Amino acid sequence: MVGAIDELITELARLPGIGRKTAQRLTFHLLQQPSDQVSRLAAALTGVVERVRPCGECGNLSEVEQCGICSDPTRDGALLCIVEEPSTVSVVEKATSFRGRYLVLGGRLSPIDGIGPEQLRMGLLRRRIEAGGLREVILATNPSLEGEATSTYIQQLLAGKGIRVTRLARGLPVGGDLEYVDGVTLSHALQARQEVS
Repeated sequence: MVGAIDELITELARLPGIGRKTAQRLTFHLLQQPSDQVSRLAAALTGVVERVRPCGECGNLSEVEQCGICSDPTRDGALLCIVEEPSTVSVVEKATSFRGRYLVLGGRLSPIDGIGPEQLRMGLLRRRIEAGGLREVILATNPSLEGEATSTYIQQLLAGKGIRVTRLARGLPVGGDLEYVDGVTLSHALQARQEVS
């Protein structure tokens, strides 16, 4: 028989980046908090699940039908950045001055896991292509095997449409040590080398 404490530990351990020991620490921390604080956390979790949905235009998370980025008239609708997850939108927004729009796929192609184009938001992309007006599509998928496969699939969708397709630069991180860089990253950095002026 599983008790309430074990059940909470198990559920917390399902979260990304949370192992069983961290889940256990979180559980015991929560049990030491005033009940009103734990109730606020539970209400916040319930509220997120009930109110947040993918934007109907780009797939980013929003509490309204069209997210703030898609409804912003100052954004360049002809410049589209395609990402795998909503968390990437947040990272790009905080770290850059990108003023285009996004399309959040909701994952990446992974035939081994049974994730094909129909499990992703490729319909949103097809709709954007058919609507016209796209000048450039930036592929910002992760530099993994699945991310590369996803980018290749999208490139094939865009072939012959007169849309410029670009990919985020890949290579060595600033402050990195070549001794610790993996072979794929080093290979990409070597292929994308630039002339020194």
